Amino acid sequence: MLSGRRLDLLDPAPRDIEIADIAHGLARVARWNGQTRGPHVFSVAQHSLLVEAAGRHLAPGCTETECLELLLHDAPEYVVGDIISPLKAVIGDAYRGVELRLLDAMRRRFDLPAPSPALTRLVKRADRAAAHLEAVRLAGFAPEEAELYFGGPADLPGGVVALVEPWPTAEAEARFLARFHALRPQ
Repeated sequence: MLSGRRLDLLDPAPRDIEIADIAHGLARVARWNGQTRGPHVFSVAQHSLLVEAAGRHLAPGCTETECLELLLHDAPEYVVGDIISPLKAVIGDAYRGVELRLLDAMRRRFDLPAPSPALTRLVKRADRAAAHLEAVRLAGFAPEEAELYFGGPADLPGGVVALVEPWPTAEAEARFLARFHALRPQ
């Protein structure tokens, strides 16, 4: 990692996790295997910002802690890379175990409680809404095809939908960090 820390995937220590490393990595991991058009990929950092914004729309009144959980929901991907869903399904519990250990270490690092079942459902709803929007707007899915994989589209406002425009890597990294610090001031 950029911080020079070594992260043990089998037993990650919270002290070895730095938000700057997460932002840097997520801004460089492409969603949709980079199969989008334009000069910039749509990164997992942008997806995370989109999920957090969609979650705020779907559940007005989200606390800063809940918004932080939405923002960090894919943070383990900066370490293990964006493993596509079919591969995750084949690997099964082995991948999920690594992801859960990393999420637990990140929650401890950033003083986040374990999410409630309601928050877990909100993260899934917001993630699926974001994936549907990305699939149609960026990856060339027909709306019906996206609905088959991700459920129906959410009625998201224009400000949230605008987050689907791919940004340069440095902008995605900076905006992810800025949102993190807005939710968790130091």
